Amino acid sequence: MPNRWTFTIKPVAELLSQENIVGEWYDPFAGFNSPAKYRNDLNPEANAQYNEDALVWMSSLPDSCADGVLYDPPYSFRQASECYKSVGRENFTATVTSKKYWADLKKEVARITKPGGKVICFGWNTMGIGKTRGFKMTRVLIVPHGGSMNDTLVTVEMKH
Repeated sequence: MPNRWTFTIKPVAELLSQENIVGEWYDPFAGFNSPAKYRNDLNPEANAQYNEDALVWMSSLPDSCADGVLYDPPYSFRQASECYKSVGRENFTATVTSKKYWADLKKEVARITKPGGKVICFGWNTMGIGKTRGFKMTRVLIVPHGGSMNDTLVTVEMKH
């Protein structure tokens, strides 16, 4: 069944268990159920230590500090805009609806991930962080939700 809390979906929870999310893991869009050690989410009620814009938060982190990153952002510009508006951040909408914002965020994910570290991405495509940023895809999980619901696609990548 679909669930807005991605990490509670059974096949996703199983993948996270298999990928061993321990050590210095970061999550810029943590929500309420992230297993990452360091969690950021715009919503001040979320289970997160930080409540900043994801790009601002990631930019503040040191190079190669992460054993891994969980990257579960809003899956569309519309979702991103709604997410920011829901926590009173209307003035950020123009930024989160630009392709540059998301490309810059992926650059930051690549920058903070240690060589040999992993990034697990969630969304409606399998783009991941990508080869051009030094990553090799090692696993893909397709989570079908039935009916007219989009599948959730999960990629696991390792940094060279």
